[in-house]
Amino acid sequence: MYDVLVIGGGPGGYAAAIRSSQLGGKTALVEADEVGGTCVNRGCIPTKIWMRAAALLHQIRQADAFGIKAAVEKVEPQTIVARKDGVAAEIRNGMKYLLQDNGITLVPGRAVLKNPREATVNGQTIQAGKIILAMGSRPAVPDIPGLMGAVNSEQAVGWTEIPSSLLVWGPEYTAVEMAACLNIFGSHVTLVTPEKRILPKEDRETRNRVSQALKARGIKILTECRLEAVQKSGNGFVSTLSGSKQETLETAQILLCSRRPNTTDMGIESLGVARDENGFIRVNDRLESNVEGLYAIGDVTGGWMLSHAASAMGVTAAENAMGRKNRFPFHLVPRGLWTCPEVAAVGLSEEEAKEQGYKVKTGGFPYSINGWAMACGEVDGGVKIVTEEGSGDVLGVHIVGAGATELIGEAVMAMQFECGADELAHSIRMHPTFSECIMDAGRDASAWALYLPRSR
Repeated sequence: MYDVLVIGGGPGGYAAAIRSSQLGGKTALVEADEVGGTCVNRGCIPTKIWMRAAALLHQIRQADAFGIKAAVEKVEPQTIVARKDGVAAEIRNGMKYLLQDNGITLVPGRAVLKNPREATVNGQTIQAGKIILAMGSRPAVPDIPGLMGAVNSEQAVGWTEIPSSLLVWGPEYTAVEMAACLNIFGSHVTLVTPEKRILPKEDRETRNRVSQALKARGIKILTECRLEAVQKSGNGFVSTLSGSKQETLETAQILLCSRRPNTTDMGIESLGVARDENGFIRVNDRLESNVEGLYAIGDVTGGWMLSHAASAMGVTAAENAMGRKNRFPFHLVPRGLWTCPEVAAVGLSEEEAKEQGYKVKTGGFPYSINGWAMACGEVDGGVKIVTEEGSGDVLGVHIVGAGATELIGEAVMAMQFECGADELAHSIRMHPTFSECIMDAGRDASAWALYLPRSR
C-alpha cells in the first residue's frame, strides 16, 4: 500500500513523485514509456536543441555586422538529432537516479484505474491512498482525408533532412516555433491556422510583432483557413485549403502541431471523472478532480500545456495529497517561444484585462533604444506591462526580443510577490542589460519614463 501513486513520468509526474517522497509519503511512479515524457524525449528539450541550432545559424549570418566574415559550409541535421538523443538520455539517467535516491518505486507499464485507490499495471495491483494523474498528451491528427504520411512535431525533431517546403498546421506555440525554426534552415514555410490570428491567446502587440517578424523572413501565414483535404503527389503533398478563397498548396511535407490528452482506455470513464468536450480532466485550484482522492496535473488538464506548468502543478498536487491545502496560481504560469526574436508572457493581455473589468494602464519600452540591445544588434522587440490604473498592480507582462524567455522569470516573481509598477520603476538594474527594459516599462506605466519622449 502506497501513500501516493503517480501515473505518468513526465515533468509533472516526476516532480509530484519526488515531492510526495520528500514529505514522507511512500510513493510509486508508473511510466508506460520513457521517464521524462514528451518534454525530455520528444518535446521541450529536442525542440529547443533545434531552436538553439537555428539561433546559432541566424547569428552566424549576422556576424558580418560585427566585422566577422563567416560562412556556413553546410548544416548537418543528423548531428542535431544525435545531440538531441544524447541530451535526452543524459537527462533520463539523472531522473532515474533521483527517483531511486528518493526511494520511489518506478513501475514500468501502463496503468488502468480500478477505483480511486487502486490501479493495475501489467496484471499487478497497486493500491494507494491518493492517485495523481499525469499521463500527458499525444499528437492529434485532424480528421482530414489524405493525411497519411504527414508528420507531427514529435517526429519532426528526428528529421535528418530538412524538407524543401512545408505546411505547418496549428495556431499555437509549437506550430509557430517549428515554422520559425525550419524557415531558418531553408525550408519554404506556410503556417496555416483556422483561428483569426496566430497566438490567439497573446497580447495584440505581441501577435503583431511576431507576425511581422515571421513574414519578414518569408513565412507565409494563412489565418481563418481550413485544411479540407490532402493528396499525395510526386513531390510531396497537395493540400486543399479553404478560407476567404479556396486554394491548393503543394509542399514537400506537412507538419501537424495539435495535441490531445492521454485520458482514454485507462479507466477514468468508469470512475465518472469529469472531462471537458476535448477529453481534458477538469480540476479545481487544488488540482483535485471531481472524484475524491484523484488529482490531475499537466497536459491532461488542458490549459497551458507546458512542462513547467506540469512541474509546478505536480508539486502542488503532491503537497495536497500529503495533507496540505495549497492552491495552484494558474495566473502565474509563464509561456514562451524560442523564436528569433524570442517571445514570453505571463498574466493577462491588455485585451483580457479590459474584458475582466479592469481600468487598464500600460507601460512599455522598446529594445530599439536599450543600450545592450543596440550593442548586440538585437533591436527587434520590447517590453509591455499591463497594470491596473490607480493601484499600479501588475496584471501581465509581455516581452518580445532577445532574452525574453529568461527575463519573464523576473516578471513572474514580481507578480507573485505583488510588486507594482512603481516597485519595478524604482528597482536598480545592471547596465547595459535587457532587464533595464522592465524597469523602464515600469517607469512608463508610472508616468515618469526617463528615456522616452514626452510628446508621444
